[in-house]
Amino acid sequence: MDLKELKRLLEAFDKSKTNILELETEEFRIYLDKTSPVAQPQQPQPQLSTEPAKTPIVQKIEAKPECEVEGDLITSPMVGTFYQAPSPDSPPYVKVGDKVKKGQTLCIIEAMKIMNELEAEFDCEILDILVEDGQPVEFDTPLFKVKRLS
Repeated sequence: MDLKELKRLLEAFDKSKTNILELETEEFRIYLDKTSPVAQPQQPQPQLSTEPAKTPIVQKIEAKPECEVEGDLITSPMVGTFYQAPSPDSPPYVKVGDKVKKGQTLCIIEAMKIMNELEAEFDCEILDILVEDGQPVEFDTPLFKVKRLS
């Protein structure tokens, strides 16, 4: 199941009156539950658990000439918890202003007690880190604003 199919499944589940959905194949297992308590006071969101995703999603953003710098967004390829460093006492993988090479680790997304390293898909410079360390993230949550390097 690719990311588009997974998004369609999530949208259909979210619109349905069904409260629990469990799907298991040889490749992955998904358990969605609308009745689980949500830590933040928001609309209940389905909880999702999957095996690690392979590639992050990159979205092109357009700049407003007078106030923003043009760049790309690197977004979360999965639901989980964002961590900037491999452990609480370690320095972060990247900081604003860092120049990153393709394949370099940007962060960790923890999903179901599995630490998934998110790697750069291209050489870039970190313009901004858009989430806090330890913050829960969902699919397509913007994580980094970056500038591609040639």
